[in-house]
Amino acid sequence: MHVFRSARWLLLALLFAVVPASSFAGVFISVGFAPPVLPVYEQPPCPEPGLMWTPGYWAYGEDGYFWVPGAWVPAPYEGALWTPGYWGWSNGMYVFNEGYWGRHVGYYGGVNYGFGYMGIGFVGGRWHGHDFEYNTEVMRVDERRVHSTYMDRAIVDRYTVARGSRVAFSGGPGGIRHEAGPEERMAERDQHMRITSFQQQHEAAARTDRGAYFRSNGGRPQNPAVSRPMQMENHGAPAMRQMPQEQARPMPPGEVQGRSTPQGHPAYQGQPQSRPMQESRPAYQAQPQSRPMPQEHAAPQQHAAPQQHAAPKKDESKPKGH
Repeated sequence: MHVFRSARWLLLALLFAVVPASSFAGVFISVGFAPPVLPVYEQPPCPEPGLMWTPGYWAYGEDGYFWVPGAWVPAPYEGALWTPGYWGWSNGMYVFNEGYWGRHVGYYGGVNYGFGYMGIGFVGGRWHGHDFEYNTEVMRVDERRVHSTYMDRAIVDRYTVARGSRVAFSGGPGGIRHEAGPEERMAERDQHMRITSFQQQHEAAARTDRGAYFRSNGGRPQNPAVSRPMQMENHGAPAMRQMPQEQARPMPPGEVQGRSTPQGHPAYQGQPQSRPMQESRPAYQAQPQSRPMPQEHAAPQQHAAPQQHAAPKKDESKPKGH
């Protein structure tokens, strides 16, 4: 079994080596069994203005599902909003649909990640001119440093899909049932940007942490959320140096990476500006302590290997957004 697994991942690595970087938008992972339920955790306070919350999620690696902690990350440009990735049901498999940056929040399966991502759009904050304002009804901030806040409970209740649910996937047996509205479909035709280098390093660090895997933690990761993106060489609180502006890697208009059946509705997003931001971040803060979480279900049977699929070509004649 070990030899088979090693050979399988060697073949995948060779495949990635010969596929051009521009083609990676058409590659996604599908698994034959559902991801575990979302763990219960507390959000660390936003340590400084302008950072965006990216909720934690289950990714899939060589040894099965592993948890990528929620984290505060720099927005890649002024006005950018994050659409989380999600697992969706498609043709008898669970397919991961990668998240992306854009002017509006698109569909993410109706999954209730919490902290503003209640299943429909994003209600945790909005851009107001050059500043991002945080809705402290669902977002925690360091009030000594973050002063652009407001409170709106009504919008939180209005855009919550599966209240109290911790199901981590859309569609299929036991999955979230939520169909897309016209506005969210329109958001998917916006110009999108793929995950930033901060997010890539963060997921890579989680992938190398054996304790992040469901096999080891039973659905209760030790670090469900962190204040800053992790780095591969240090899963704790690595020092942060002066950072250059994140370079945009846009998706073609209308392209959503690995997207299966779109569904959902958007939330209020405000009127962001389009000027790029220059980023300079101080030192990392220590990771918060998570509160005890209830026991989850037993580890799912590992009986179907992940598969790589080529996503169908998108219709480039679609409009570029609104």
